[in-house]
Amino acid sequence: MTAPPKGTPHGAVADRRRFLRTLAAGLATAAGAGLLTAADAAPAPAGRPAPRPTGRRPARNPRGPRPLLLGTYTSKEGGGTGIGLAEYDTRTGRITGTGVVPGVADPSYLATGPAGRTLYAVDERQEGTVTALALTPGGPPTVLGSRSTGGAGPCHLSVHPGGRWLFSANYLSGSVAVHPVDPATGALGERTDLVTHTTPPPGPGQDGPHAHQVLTGPDRRHVLAVDLGTDTVYTYRLDPTAGRLLPVSRAALRPGAGPRHLTFHPSGAFAYLANEVDNTVVVCGYDRGSGRLTPGDPQPTGTGPGTSFPAQILVTRNGRFAFLANRGHNSLTRYAVEGGGSRLRLLDTVPVGGDFPRQIAFSPDQRWLFAANQKSGSVTVFAVDAATGTLTPAGAPFPAPMPVCALPL
Repeated sequence: MTAPPKGTPHGAVADRRRFLRTLAAGLATAAGAGLLTAADAAPAPAGRPAPRPTGRRPARNPRGPRPLLLGTYTSKEGGGTGIGLAEYDTRTGRITGTGVVPGVADPSYLATGPAGRTLYAVDERQEGTVTALALTPGGPPTVLGSRSTGGAGPCHLSVHPGGRWLFSANYLSGSVAVHPVDPATGALGERTDLVTHTTPPPGPGQDGPHAHQVLTGPDRRHVLAVDLGTDTVYTYRLDPTAGRLLPVSRAALRPGAGPRHLTFHPSGAFAYLANEVDNTVVVCGYDRGSGRLTPGDPQPTGTGPGTSFPAQILVTRNGRFAFLANRGHNSLTRYAVEGGGSRLRLLDTVPVGGDFPRQIAFSPDQRWLFAANQKSGSVTVFAVDAATGTLTPAGAPFPAPMPVCALPL
């Protein structure tokens, strides 16, 4: 499990562990109650009846399974019918499908609140919304309701560490929205702010701003928005009472970089930025006091001269290794983190075992790394060597309808 944040009682962590164990058992029970397996969640071909629920229960292992949630597109051919439900074996990494939560449109990105009792999903559509779902022990997630993001094509969301605010990034309209979170239920209230990126002008080949990610800085007082269209990372100060974002600074990347995803080193003094368009990564300095991000020079991804689009970068909790997902090249790049977080040294790339790894995620104990491969309709799992960062494939890919997000709990 992730180490508790400052001020979190160890009892709360134990409660969350018990909750997740019960949740995993509940998802398995839900599968037996009639939900489709994730592997069967693709729409039936025209003129043919939809498959009947199998009712089978997934195999369990002595240590107990843990939940795995899968995001997809419901409006695209080959996509799913809702949020995929699965479990993974904590000993082998093997994934077993357990069902689907229907009624959530195009849930292309998923995140949980700090307490782990509520799931949030973007509905990546022209009229964007965000949906809250209760993670209920003894049953599948239940929809609490949806709220408009005030923009088009939301593709990322995150919850403030305090659990009171949810942020979402509208890709097509280049804006960031803020919603309040009900502390009792996890449900979302009406939007309290919407900030559109109007300056600087779009980068080469871009038709406007495209907000691709929004996250809270390690100081918890600043919120950063990564915009692919303007080659800029925006820093805002969060008004924790009103739920508003106040502009602080802008970090400019080189024109045409196309920044997509940012992750922080555990020290909080550095961050790593994946640039989708020019196929590079950048080490950035971060000032916790001002929230100012200072990008360094672009570095190679190890994918060579061919076509490759970096998607997401992760760093281990001990701060020793970073991993980058490369779409097109269909690989994972491994970096050694040096100089207290100030340097990335490219070690190698390994085949991801699928096509177009849209997103990667660690299990809570960081023993496993999951890759959601959009075009091959598969999720691949790798064992992570804590000492060397070496990635070892863990069995055959798990078939899933157009997975674009994997969220292990």
